[in-house]
Amino acid sequence: MGRVTGIKAPEPTDFLAADPDPLSRHPLVLRGRRIDQWLRRADRARPWVLDTAVVALVFLLFCMPELLDVGDARRDLPPFAQVPLAVTVALQAGLVLPLFLRRRTPTAAFAITATAFVVQWSLPAFLRADVALLIVLYSLTLHSTLRRLLWACVATVAALTLAVVRLSTFASVAGAAFFLVSATTAAVALGLVVRLRRSQLTGLRDRAAQLEIERDQRSLLAVAGERARVAREMHDILGHNLSVIIRLADGGAYAVRVNPDRTAQALTLIGETGREALNDLRRTLGALRDEAAAPQLSPQPGIADVDALCDRIRAAGPRVVYRTAGDIPADRGLQLAAYRIVQEALTNSLKHAGPDTEARVSLEVVHERLRIHIEDTGPPSGVQPASESSDDGQGLIGVRERAALYGGTVRAGHTPAGGWIVQTELEVAPAPERTP
Repeated sequence: MGRVTGIKAPEPTDFLAADPDPLSRHPLVLRGRRIDQWLRRADRARPWVLDTAVVALVFLLFCMPELLDVGDARRDLPPFAQVPLAVTVALQAGLVLPLFLRRRTPTAAFAITATAFVVQWSLPAFLRADVALLIVLYSLTLHSTLRRLLWACVATVAALTLAVVRLSTFASVAGAAFFLVSATTAAVALGLVVRLRRSQLTGLRDRAAQLEIERDQRSLLAVAGERARVAREMHDILGHNLSVIIRLADGGAYAVRVNPDRTAQALTLIGETGREALNDLRRTLGALRDEAAAPQLSPQPGIADVDALCDRIRAAGPRVVYRTAGDIPADRGLQLAAYRIVQEALTNSLKHAGPDTEARVSLEVVHERLRIHIEDTGPPSGVQPASESSDDGQGLIGVRERAALYGGTVRAGHTPAGGWIVQTELEVAPAPERTP
């Protein structure tokens, strides 16, 4: 399957915009999505900017009040005690600085932050920067494996147990445990939701890209099929008519010396054959242009035109016997296929058996099948007629392709008498029942 390039993967907002929920089309929601899309592009270009912004925001909101000694009434509560400024800075650094690594190495960031958290509550000390543990747990859920997430949850429960024991001296154990477990669960749940949503969007983008590739490949296959159809029509039209023209020209050149009256007849037949070939060629090439700009010049040939086809072959020299039997189907496509099969077989007889052969053509409808039989007697004994350059079997391939379109079979080969036979059977079905 060929590779198709130049396909742009849809943005996540393309899928979200198709959400039927009215809330998804609210102006504020759409504006928020545009901002989120802009932030994602900026983060892909400079990921360190977002990591620095997170660390700076946590420092300003949760570390700066500790350093400024704001709201330290809690330090008078047992069992918390005053800790030196250097210890406070060290603990804050252990809690906050790993946030720089939360996306690149989330496991290491969580290990450092959890260690600082345990050390802090072992002193015991109370720091607002403990919120960093929830942030790294969220990042671990979003970026790491589920196995590591499970171990991180176990370590978090153990660390929170220590915090609950320290808080039990002045607060309800159930209340403290509920608050800490709820906050931790919210961080993990938010990470899982975002991770699943990103996975779904990635799957949708991959699916959309795959569908575009398949659509383009179907278009290429349709173009290739149309090219093959046009090439088959061109082969049938030009191959047959040029063979007849060449034989008529050869006969006319011979008649100049033997019977000059036959020369004018040969030239007339050459002109008629050439005009018919030109009309067929224009009609076939018109299929490559817009139908309105290139209307049909004449109907496609059918079984009724086989008589005229046989007359042209007779004019080139061979003797042709033609008969039909049964009710001829009205399906124009089936009639065109039958006409082209007879045309190809008679053209091959003219080219390879020469003008002194005799061909028998019969079309019979038996048991909902159209049987086509073309047989020639071959060249006269000891005569090897001149032949145009071989078409490498393309004519027989075209016959088989046309027969396959109507569930038919083709048998071709030499006869015991030295001639050539082509037998074809096509299924007869009403035109509306047949899929093009």
